[in-house]
Amino acid sequence: MADAVSITFTSASREGVGTSFDCATRVGPLRLVDRMVVTEWRDHEAIGIRHEGAVTGTGRFTLTPAGATTLFTWEESLAFPWWLGGPAGALVGGPLLALVWRRNLRNLRRRFR
Repeated sequence: MADAVSITFTSASREGVGTSFDCATRVGPLRLVDRMVVTEWRDHEAIGIRHEGAVTGTGRFTLTPAGATTLFTWEESLAFPWWLGGPAGALVGGPLLALVWRRNLRNLRRRFR
């Protein structure tokens, strides 16, 4: 993920439900530390997370067999704090984050070709 600068685990575990970590994130000039907690862990199927930093919300990755390949799905629902414009900031930031995430997905796809 191009926007992730570093990840620091804040729990003793490194996998599974309850694992928590701080992800230093940079998008353009904006830098945040996003605390994330794993809420779902199904090996080879799904990982769910809860964002508990300045930006809050949920995210989920799923892997679904699709013939000879696998379908990767990434869902995010985020809420911006007031100092990032709240819902109005989300209207501007949402499309920007979508571009960042699309680039991240293209980079991931290249790793598996």
